[in-house]
Amino acid sequence: MTYQSKPVTKAVIAAAGFGTRFLPQTKAMPKEMLPLVDKPIIQYVVEELVEAGIKDIIIVGSSNKRAIEDHFDLPSEELLTNLRSGGEKKKPYIEQVEAIANLANFIYIRQKGPYGNATPLLSAAHLVGDEPFIYTFADDFFTPEANSTKQIINVYNQTGGGVFACKQVKDDKEYSMYGFASGDSIGDGLIKMEKVVEKPGKDNAPSALASVSTYLLPGRILEYIEAGSSVHSDGEFTFQPFVQAMMDDGYAFYAKQITDADFYDTGNPLEYLKTTIDFGLKNPEFGDELAKYLRNRL
Repeated sequence: MTYQSKPVTKAVIAAAGFGTRFLPQTKAMPKEMLPLVDKPIIQYVVEELVEAGIKDIIIVGSSNKRAIEDHFDLPSEELLTNLRSGGEKKKPYIEQVEAIANLANFIYIRQKGPYGNATPLLSAAHLVGDEPFIYTFADDFFTPEANSTKQIINVYNQTGGGVFACKQVKDDKEYSMYGFASGDSIGDGLIKMEKVVEKPGKDNAPSALASVSTYLLPGRILEYIEAGSSVHSDGEFTFQPFVQAMMDDGYAFYAKQITDADFYDTGNPLEYLKTTIDFGLKNPEFGDELAKYLRNRL
């Protein structure tokens, strides 16, 4: 069973976590606002969504996430006055900060409910309705140039089904870190899923496609989640069991290997530093100088 071929124009970003692994830095600054060179992490996620055709972005946060709202708002007059006083050399900065507010229609809501990755969806359900939408996070993502969102939307346009963005696992320890797609291969790097096996270990993994980062979900899943919330009692409230329930009811879901991309997880300090170095090395202004510095240090 497939879904109505409505265009995908909405996205939900889960951003309510406390970033405890980065304390004390995240005591006052949301982890999503940690910088990768000259942009906060969440801006890379937003820019990819916008490039893929997303118009409405729902950010599900908490009381300590005001900095995210401020970042995607119009710049203050105080900042603009300071930049204008810098003359022509500061003019590009004015254009950059004004453009941020016009990237998309931003909607901010507070997360309410039990711990787990289904709760942001439950909180945003009244804004999504019955439309297909992107569900993603602000601390892990694929190489921006590859635009994983475009890749999974292309699969949706071809199949009419839900789509999980996946990466090809290379390290054996990763088989105990992610969920893995199980089902029939219908193309290079594309599986029609029967189920997702969570953290199976290498010997029991049904494939090498690990589910990470981004999902294209049908609006219908929100009905399943809302029904499940009324009987949820203990444990983590996750959305994957509701995907499984939909597959059991005949709805189609696919696992898509994201191509020409690296996967970055900035959710812990070491991986964040690795990501920062990679982005710095690719920077056209000072990447070569950074590479030279690192070679000398090592």
